[in-house]
Amino acid sequence: MKDKYVHLIYFSPTGTTRKIVDAIAEGLSAAQTNRHDLTYAFEKEQQDIAGGVAVIGIPVYAGRVPEDCLERIAGYQADGVPAVLVALYGNREFEDALVELRDVAIEQGFNVIAAGAFIGEHSYSTPKRPIAAGRPDVEDLRLAVKFGQDIAAKIERGDLETPEIEGHVPYRERVKFGGVSPQTDAEHCTLCGECARACPVRVVTVSDSVTTQAENCIMCCACVKICPVDARPFNHPRIEERRDLLVRNCSTPKTPRIFL
Repeated sequence: MKDKYVHLIYFSPTGTTRKIVDAIAEGLSAAQTNRHDLTYAFEKEQQDIAGGVAVIGIPVYAGRVPEDCLERIAGYQADGVPAVLVALYGNREFEDALVELRDVAIEQGFNVIAAGAFIGEHSYSTPKRPIAAGRPDVEDLRLAVKFGQDIAAKIERGDLETPEIEGHVPYRERVKFGGVSPQTDAEHCTLCGECARACPVRVVTVSDSVTTQAENCIMCCACVKICPVDARPFNHPRIEERRDLLVRNCSTPKTPRIFL
């Protein structure tokens, strides 16, 4: 792959998906990297992806590809470009996210040749109630680099077949997000605006106070994790209940699943 280039196409509000995508690219050892960050691609643009190999990464939201990801990926067209799919989940389950992403990628003209489900710190994780805290860790990144190396070897031997990928069609019913959102602790907030800049769906506004359109929040917690003074708590009873469930049932570390 040293004479090839790689297109990195990803949606990563808290940066965990981006880390895995970057590690896979390192393993591919491509001569050039073209980065397409969908996280803040608010305006839909049609782009043609040609040549090289694409690595398409998304976070998993309740076992599915987030709808905002689907809308933004729809702006990319390819003509048989080999694609590697990445689903980043918070140590619960990736369920149907990879097969959904596979179907979307094929519809957009990509040729899916590999897929991987990796673990990242859950959006609801807190220091007091950690859920996959610190993931992806050093070992996760090592495995992602190795995955990239194995993909490069597969391409070199001319194997561009689509592997069997775990998941179900029809996909599981989509969970509706929105209605609740992180709030602002006005006593500690400095109105720095980092929360608004981090929001991938632009529902946070900062002026002389911080307001959040909860009905359109995707609950990614990017604003929570980026706040420099911890002034964006997400302690709604619905989230607290979910957080407790995750801590009880999803604390045993899982390992990445590779489909090659």
